[in-house]
Amino acid sequence: MKRSTAAKTFAALGAMAVTLLAPSAAGAASARPAAADPLVSRGRPVTASSVEASGLEAGKAVDGSASTRWASQEGHDPEWIQVDLGSAHTISRVKLTWEAAHATSYKIQTSADGSSWSDVFSTASGDGGTDDLAVSGTGRYVRMHGAKRGTPYGYSLWELEVYGAGNGGGPGGGVGVPFGSHSRPYAPGMLRPSGDQAALDARVVDYYRRWKSAFLRQNCGNGWYQVISPDADHPYVAEAQGYGMVIVATMAGADPDAKKIFDGLVKWVLDHPSSVNPHLLAAEQDTACRSVNGGDGATDGDLDVAYGLLLADRQWGSDGAYDYRQLAVRHINAIKKSEVNPSTNLLKLGDWSSSGDRWYYVTRTSDWMTDHFRAFRKATGDSAWDRIRTAHQNLLGSMQSKYAPSTGLLPDFVVDTDGTPRPASGKVLETVNDGDYWWNACRTPWRIGADAVTGGDAASLAAARKLNAWVKAKTGGNPDRIGMGYKLNGTQISGGSSPAFFAPFAVTAMTDSGSQAWLDALWDKMLRTPIDGGSYFGASIQLQTMITVTHNHWVP
Repeated sequence: MKRSTAAKTFAALGAMAVTLLAPSAAGAASARPAAADPLVSRGRPVTASSVEASGLEAGKAVDGSASTRWASQEGHDPEWIQVDLGSAHTISRVKLTWEAAHATSYKIQTSADGSSWSDVFSTASGDGGTDDLAVSGTGRYVRMHGAKRGTPYGYSLWELEVYGAGNGGGPGGGVGVPFGSHSRPYAPGMLRPSGDQAALDARVVDYYRRWKSAFLRQNCGNGWYQVISPDADHPYVAEAQGYGMVIVATMAGADPDAKKIFDGLVKWVLDHPSSVNPHLLAAEQDTACRSVNGGDGATDGDLDVAYGLLLADRQWGSDGAYDYRQLAVRHINAIKKSEVNPSTNLLKLGDWSSSGDRWYYVTRTSDWMTDHFRAFRKATGDSAWDRIRTAHQNLLGSMQSKYAPSTGLLPDFVVDTDGTPRPASGKVLETVNDGDYWWNACRTPWRIGADAVTGGDAASLAAARKLNAWVKAKTGGNPDRIGMGYKLNGTQISGGSSPAFFAPFAVTAMTDSGSQAWLDALWDKMLRTPIDGGSYFGASIQLQTMITVTHNHWVP
């Protein structure tokens, strides 16, 4: 491979290299040998000024394949391609493998924000082939900015490789599983939406940014972050904080503020303990950020809080301001003690339900987060989580076969779990539709599917495929026909459309090899649906669904 361009420019690099954090100062050569730093650009989100044709998208330049490439439109200057490393990195080396359509004049630039750029390399005598460049700079974004073409065509790269180290220490900015790294493979055969992987990831990042703008707050001071819930009974609910912790920890690497935000959410959890079990989170807070309505806990929020803490331990370690792992294990043990019925091994509605009350043998199907149970078993070594997982998988199978054999739909609530479990008859906790596929159970395709696609569990796969087959046939493959609520026999309760109902079915679609077109239609439906600032519920569910269907969900 040719390295002549690099050789011609090494001597000048010290004068041209700059450090992004101090743009006016000349950057010194890296103290690390370039070869010692890892490749940090592989599979990262990437964008370009233009694309010549389908199959030549920007993501092809960071996919690690020597047979795929990015190409810009022909006959136009300037053009550029940039990669998002997910967090600030110290860059020591950039390697460009040109197709015949190369640049004679181009720059390598870095940026903290993707808008203000600093040069770390420049040449007016590029001659194609392979340019292996030693550079010195700092930034989250790195781009090749082509000013003059060497051929009548455009600019084309087989590969754009960036080497360096995250400023947090190690690849990914100190993040264990950076968003978009896809380092935790799914079960074999799981689908993803059609198209370039980097482009799919970029869609998730864009939606995440809009979700943060709409719902992430720093109200009441005290160092807290919280997710606001305008469509819930109270401004802040445990469910929303659990969603926030899982989402923010997963997006680490794409969001340089992820750890700061996560720690603010942790502080909220610690400062709002349940009045029943202080190692759990109080379920509801008012506009003054005070716990209200008894201050007890809700199982769904607590499950996600514990799971989010496990994700954080994998992402950033537990030797910082908070010992995430210790807090996670404490939370998991508290869930087992106060939110699991010891006689059935099924989840209760919250730590407020106790033996003898009318809710003690009631369970909510949307709480059956079996991928979480796998993570809890691994984190604690407690075999009770195997029994808990099995109990929920068995009940899932029996509810589908007895009460929804043609649809696979689950009710919001299951009652009489100490004898013969059945769907609720009328209102048991929330509405007259508690026994229907309504505003709780709408999440079950996502929760069941998340376990199926990441772990390949046979029971979860069977349940997910049953749901997928029904909804695809029911709607004729048109996600616009997914209503808001169904009887368990498939009779539609309400019209309209909500991401809370249509988005979760995208996860079950992943499990069926014959559902690519259906999955693509659901993905397109999500992209066409703007965030409703009055509905954190639907937007948060859609965002987590988008994370899962793009193969970015992982089990710690």
